[in-house]
Amino acid sequence: MAKLAMVLGLLAVAGCGAKDGGLPSAGFVPINEGPGEPYVVGPLDNLEIFVWRNPELSTSVTVRPDGRFSVPLIDDMAATGRTPTQLARDIEKKLAEYIQSPIVTVIVSGFQGPFAQQVRVVGSATQPQAIPYRANMTLLDLMIAVGGTTEFAAGNRAVLARVENGTQKEYNVRIDDLLKDGDTSANVKINPGDVVIIPESFF
Repeated sequence: MAKLAMVLGLLAVAGCGAKDGGLPSAGFVPINEGPGEPYVVGPLDNLEIFVWRNPELSTSVTVRPDGRFSVPLIDDMAATGRTPTQLARDIEKKLAEYIQSPIVTVIVSGFQGPFAQQVRVVGSATQPQAIPYRANMTLLDLMIAVGGTTEFAAGNRAVLARVENGTQKEYNVRIDDLLKDGDTSANVKINPGDVVIIPESFF
């Protein structure tokens, strides 16, 4: 309990020190919602690997925490940082040593993604957690995913930490205004790798 109180105290200080960087508002529904960047495989992703006309080589596998996986005829192949299509081509090259002109399809399920593609919510959220980034994600989407804030949260002192051009910047976000008052101007776009820190109220 003492450690938890210390962490929450630090989060509160962080919230007070943040400056409003003027993040532009984002609509509740994107005007022109399109596909995001190609998905990149990460540790603990589940992969369905299909090898055409070779059912004995088709299999399901989970990417290990070290970012690699093993399947029949292939040991310790690196998966992290590759798109499913790139990974399929890598597998084809390896299998070509054993079978003629292999055709491979990789389907991802149980999405986790690499850490750089996750969004984290810490502090006084109902369910603090790391969430795989989704295309066109906004602060409202993120707060729905974590179940909102606790009754002791100081939502309007929350901080969004973001790395821009190699430098970490902090922006104030007004979660209470968004969730309790429905203030659309408080909804902002979320980027891969963002961290939202929600401090506790002082009283």
